[in-house]
Amino acid sequence: MSKEQSVQMNKKNVRALALDIILQVMDDGRYCDRVLHRTLDRESSLTKQERSFLTRLVEGTVERCIQLDYILNQFSKIPVKKMKPVVRGILRMAVYQFFFLDNVPDSAACNEAVKLVNKRHLQGLRGFVNGVLRSILRGRDSIRYPDKSDFLSYASIKYSMPEWIVEYLMEEYNESQVESILRGFIEKNHGVTVRCNLHLKNPAGDPDQAVSEIRHSLEQQGVQVDAGILFPYALRIDNFDRLPELAAFREGRLQVQDESSMVVGAVSGIHPGQEVLDVCAAPGGKSLHAADLLENSGAVFACDVSESKVRLIQENMERAGVEHCELYRQNARILRKDWLDSVDVLIADLPCSGLGVIGGKCDIKYHTEREDIEELVSLQRDILCVVSRYVRPGGVLLYSTCTITKEENIDNVEWIRETLPFEPVSIEEDLPEKLRGDTGEKGYIQILPKDGIDGFFVAKFQRKGI
Repeated sequence: MSKEQSVQMNKKNVRALALDIILQVMDDGRYCDRVLHRTLDRESSLTKQERSFLTRLVEGTVERCIQLDYILNQFSKIPVKKMKPVVRGILRMAVYQFFFLDNVPDSAACNEAVKLVNKRHLQGLRGFVNGVLRSILRGRDSIRYPDKSDFLSYASIKYSMPEWIVEYLMEEYNESQVESILRGFIEKNHGVTVRCNLHLKNPAGDPDQAVSEIRHSLEQQGVQVDAGILFPYALRIDNFDRLPELAAFREGRLQVQDESSMVVGAVSGIHPGQEVLDVCAAPGGKSLHAADLLENSGAVFACDVSESKVRLIQENMERAGVEHCELYRQNARILRKDWLDSVDVLIADLPCSGLGVIGGKCDIKYHTEREDIEELVSLQRDILCVVSRYVRPGGVLLYSTCTITKEENIDNVEWIRETLPFEPVSIEEDLPEKLRGDTGEKGYIQILPKDGIDGFFVAKFQRKGI
């Protein structure tokens, strides 16, 4: 058996795993990252190449699902919605390989799709699947996409985005801006962004050397490393298998965190000796950033609503060697009187619609509806009414979300000003240069998805009554 034949043989098994994951995500409503990670953990014998192929096939098929269905509906007499889930999943995977995986021969993608039908004991539909896929291969150059004059349909299909999200964006932005946002989602870098700890687990004790040391360690293990876009302590890493296998990660020298999320720590003004509370902290990225800024002095208090989330924070804290940290299982809507007026800085990165991180979470756009936004705003304000009371007079409240909706962001800034004893604080001077000159002086910044960075919102307030 040649090397190429061996690779294709391995991909057969991976396609079966991918189909199982896609069915769980698209038909059972499971979260893609969780199912994919569980599968990768269980299938420990997969090679690095197989794991990479599985991840790309799953995430790409889910991400492009609306566009894939649009193509299938032009060649199938049976609408996609009326197909058996297994057949629908197999066809989606095959069409994704046709159009977006250049290293997979069309014949291999088609043949393996038919074999998957057999393996699922649906031999009677083998001809149907083969016929649809062969028709797509013959007619791929004649596929008709919506004209840009019908911008809603055009954008929805081209960027595989539910129409309600496109409509929502069109209410706030012009067509050029909307397309830029959607392009930012679909072109999201599929590597991993990490924040280097400058003080935690730093053997040399010199923050200025930390990034170069971490970068050297990663490159020694064959990892592709690129500089971040916004921060000198951010790196983008790719071409590795499992994160725990990287020495720099095991040693607690870096933490997975998108650069837009790092803005919270960057504008916080946290300095050694302070007490910081992170009220919805899992998985702990912002809490760890705070601990690094505190230089392992003062104290970080981090909490979340479930034991599993608290354990996740604890794992990250222990790995990074954070000494002054207390973790709690705590519902942020329930007041703790012993925390009143007690902390210097409060981080409130609250539950939200997540529309800023669609590029990194390929299925979130299918789990969210427009009606959810109003409920989330109510939840955010309920939480803010409680947790804002933990900030001492003169202390800082940092409000953030990973979404780009006006109701959850700008409207909440105005609500905080009008309802709570806080006033906005300029963040302009603390923002990275690429984000300056917009609304930083007003105390907030809306980051839109671009250049592989997630959409994110950060606002800073100071409690009155010093």
